[in-house]
Amino acid sequence: MTNRHTEDARPTASTTPSSTGAANERPVETELHDTQHPSTRRGNTNRVGAGPMTKSTDAGSRSRTEMHQGEQHTGQIKRTGQLMSHPSPGVELAETGPVRTPRNLLRILLADVKHGRWLLVLSTLLAACASGASVALMGVSAWLLSRAAEMPPVLYLEAAAVGVRFFGISRGVFRYAERLVGHDLALRMQGVLRMRSYDKLSGTTLVGRRRGDLLVRVTADVEAILDVVVRVLVPACAASLAIIGTTALLARFSPVSAAWLLGSALLAGVVIPWLTQVASRRADGSTVPLRGELANRTRELAHAAPDLVALNAADHQMERVLEVDAKLRDAERRAAWVRGLGTAGQILAAGVAVVSALLVGGQAVADGRIGGRILAVLVLTPLALHEVFGSFNAAAQTFTRARTALNRIVEILDAPIVGVGDSPTAESTGQSPSLELTDLTVGWPDSGLVQRHLDLQIHPGESVALVGPSGIGKTTIAATIMGLIPPMSGQVHTTGRVRYLAQNAHVFTTSIAENVRIGARQATDEEVVTALQRAGLDLPPDRLVGEDGATISGGEAQRLALARVLVSHATSTDDGETHEPTPVPVADTAPGDVLILDEPTEHLDVETSEALMDDLWATTPGAAKLVITHDPLVMERCDRVWELG
Repeated sequence: MTNRHTEDARPTASTTPSSTGAANERPVETELHDTQHPSTRRGNTNRVGAGPMTKSTDAGSRSRTEMHQGEQHTGQIKRTGQLMSHPSPGVELAETGPVRTPRNLLRILLADVKHGRWLLVLSTLLAACASGASVALMGVSAWLLSRAAEMPPVLYLEAAAVGVRFFGISRGVFRYAERLVGHDLALRMQGVLRMRSYDKLSGTTLVGRRRGDLLVRVTADVEAILDVVVRVLVPACAASLAIIGTTALLARFSPVSAAWLLGSALLAGVVIPWLTQVASRRADGSTVPLRGELANRTRELAHAAPDLVALNAADHQMERVLEVDAKLRDAERRAAWVRGLGTAGQILAAGVAVVSALLVGGQAVADGRIGGRILAVLVLTPLALHEVFGSFNAAAQTFTRARTALNRIVEILDAPIVGVGDSPTAESTGQSPSLELTDLTVGWPDSGLVQRHLDLQIHPGESVALVGPSGIGKTTIAATIMGLIPPMSGQVHTTGRVRYLAQNAHVFTTSIAENVRIGARQATDEEVVTALQRAGLDLPPDRLVGEDGATISGGEAQRLALARVLVSHATSTDDGETHEPTPVPVADTAPGDVLILDEPTEHLDVETSEALMDDLWATTPGAAKLVITHDPLVMERCDRVWELG
């Protein structure tokens, strides 16, 4: 049994734990959870903040709420050594500042795609040519029919007949080319946006984000960029060009009819879309978040289905899902009503253009200023703009929904980096502590502080048991040391790698060997087998585990997580460049490494726990170990016990 020592250095001030217990410890997406077992207190342990709890210990007797409002994340995490780089494979993303708005996001994505701006211009021109061909087809057809009614020689109709065929064929060709270019650009931008989202997710813990909502953001919301390009920008710009060209052409025959057409275009392209957008903004704005909430509750229902059935509580959870579904259905129904009214207004605007052309052109024919064939062109050409007018209303409605979705993506891209879990490499001389906390205050972002004024030193090869009641802040301290959340104040200094064994580590839906290799991709089969043996896990490496480790027990999942820690980590060179990693023997641990263990003996029997701890201490002799535990046997094995109270 390891000799025990008392801790000489006490914190400089009393530590104030959360008054609400575990409620103030917000969950991390990497499955950081504090233990729910009762604490075991020992008489020879050091306590932080011992004595009766008071609401205030500072001058002025400020409350915890006031203290939290005044707290700023001014702490530092210092790592000695070169940080490892994790670039996105096969993708080069330009360095950009904060995105802030969907407009800036669109500009960034166009810059990321090769010739993105030119492809957008080309797609717009092709769409304008397709719309222009539709209008020309109607105009030429009107002239041909009115001229054919006069029964002229067939030769006189040959040019118009050829024109009808030309515009009919060219409309389809231009539309196909526009769809080819526009969708190619939009899909490339969508891929870049998704990669930017993945890159941001891989670089921060994004504390407080619910998984279902994140899933909707990086899947459905990302697809909104395709709608912006294909159904907003290109159609609206192309429709504007087509209307301008048609108005200029009709002005040569009847300026008054052209003026009425322009007024109808402004009504259909500006006024009605604006009114529709204002009316549907609330409904469309609530639709996207409701989809995220529905995904959250559906995922929760599916994940907890066995427990809900066993507790006969499935009906209640289903009611919660149906409640959100009803809200989503009502929002979509309101938005559909508004879109229907907008479509009716667009048809009305096209009808106004046709009727005005008929009245003005009829009077011009009666006055002898134009012929009957020109009247047919003036009346039927605005009718061809019905499809063009509809582009504005559809673009406005799509933009309202897409903007909400893109704003949610911008929130992800501009979210502050809560922590990167950096893993520096360094060499320790053995003289300085591997882990040093100096006047450290910790807490979750956007929540209250949990512990403050913490001081601790752990030297290489030393082990410290971190104990205390559930909700006191043990996991919060561990997350701060790992860099997953920033310190509110004070400093965290480490000299080597920070490794972590979670209490409820995530088990990936793959083989046992691949789960072990998560932290060391280049580990050999022999090293994987050795790590499994040292962790006491007697399972074949090629065995597949179910979703969330459904086919293995809780104890087996814990030992699998331990095997990950025991497998060696790849290193990077001092020049900062990433090189091909070289596996190191499993038993090797660099001096200065910090190993954080969160309830390592949870779900294990006494005999297995003793064997596991023996292997763990034997394989990490030079590591500084901070052990979060309620197990008296683990406390006895540690050199010191640091109790939060």
